[in-house]
Amino acid sequence: MSLAKFEIFSTVVELGSLTKAGETLGLTQSAVSHAISSLESEWGFSILNRGRSGVHITNNGERILKYVREILKWNEEMGQEVANIKGLEIGTVRIGTISSVSIHWLPEILKRFNEYHPSIEIKLMEGDYDDVEHWISTGLVDFGFVSLPTSQHFEVIPLKKDRMLCILSEEHPLAEQNEISFDMIKGEPLIKSKKGSDNDLKRILTENNVTPNIKFELEDDQAIISMVGIGMGISILPEMVLHRVPPNVRILKLEGENYRTIGIAVTSLKTLAPATKKFIEYLKAWLSE
Repeated sequence: MSLAKFEIFSTVVELGSLTKAGETLGLTQSAVSHAISSLESEWGFSILNRGRSGVHITNNGERILKYVREILKWNEEMGQEVANIKGLEIGTVRIGTISSVSIHWLPEILKRFNEYHPSIEIKLMEGDYDDVEHWISTGLVDFGFVSLPTSQHFEVIPLKKDRMLCILSEEHPLAEQNEISFDMIKGEPLIKSKKGSDNDLKRILTENNVTPNIKFELEDDQAIISMVGIGMGISILPEMVLHRVPPNVRILKLEGENYRTIGIAVTSLKTLAPATKKFIEYLKAWLSE
């Protein structure tokens, strides 16, 4: 067994393709296939199913993958610690992120962090809350931006409270209200984010005894805003998302104090690699400016 084979196995599972894994790692498809076959021979069971639709991890492969990624993580962290001892600064930080953080925070943070730490590579994976939590738990990312509380037992660092606001068409009968109560919107057609991105909305509606009348579920926030603008329904979205709202959409405060809390989640704060610690420290300092 070798770390190189582990890296190949992990990359094939991540990309779902022997060819794409080879392109990413600078290897031929034959070399990738040979490495997988070698692991299967050593272990005595199949770790991937190969078919016309691509490759898929087997149940046994899934059981082994978490250990493989943990070994790769510790190897990366050991390399960073050795570099630190020598006074060098290297490493790769893999981050799971959500759309609003990618738009509002990361461009400036990454630009400025790179100026101070040019030898630290940052890799991003963007998805919804459920995606990010899955990537953290499987070791695909070093940490992720999530909405707190998380559904899994992670260690977390709260970062920012982001108000949840109601949006509706300027022609909606409630458009001239200063504040929207939950009684007002009971039964209103609701346009919401797809499952995995709607955790905060579900929590708020449950807390206020509202059974939603869901009309559409969409992946893109801007698509939701456009639908609301032409009167197809109302929505409740985080304030960070509402940065490009057209004039035909009204943004109104909801009764009470309704927030999502954006935070960082990790499997363990004690075992973070040096490069990851540096990034998180810089992120917290940037947000406090």
